Amino acid sequence: MKTERKEENAVVIDILPLGYASDQRPVYKREPVILAVGVDQFKLLELVPKAGADIQVYDRVYIGDAEREKIERVKRRMNYTDLTATAKLELPFVIEQIVRENESRFVDFFNKSISITPKFHMLHLLPGIGKKLLWEIIEQREKKPFESFADISARIKSLPHPSRMIVSRILREIEDPDEKYHIFTSR
Repeated sequence: MKTERKEENAVVIDILPLGYASDQRPVYKREPVILAVGVDQFKLLELVPKAGADIQVYDRVYIGDAEREKIERVKRRMNYTDLTATAKLELPFVIEQIVRENESRFVDFFNKSISITPKFHMLHLLPGIGKKLLWEIIEQREKKPFESFADISARIKSLPHPSRMIVSRILREIEDPDEKYHIFTSR
């Protein structure tokens, strides 16, 4: 389970140079808005860029406490329902990119996940993992810890794409406000 802390970096999923179209204020009073997803806890964020900053979709931007190069401030944290249609379309691709870039972190989940209750394991939260597959994963990781997604796929034939399972779980945690367990995202 994730602990609540600030995001240091985010990946841009939409850019609104004139702000939201639904904003009733005159265009000259609106400010540009960037929608982004945090790299560490997958928080959905609304950012305000610095004037003249060159930012594109899929760019990684620093949003930590030190001097920021392209972002003026973090305006607010958003819900999935607040995202624009473009941001909702780009979100799965960006999450997949983040998972690939941080492969060791997610492979560790397969190696270190534990039981939540006597009858419910953290691995059950991944789509497609039932009791039989759960025990196969546990047996394989006890023999030797997994080293990569390719290693997981090679040793467990019924898991051809473990990274896709992780991406699906992250999307479910982001999209469903009533999700009970958050293993990759913060509430």
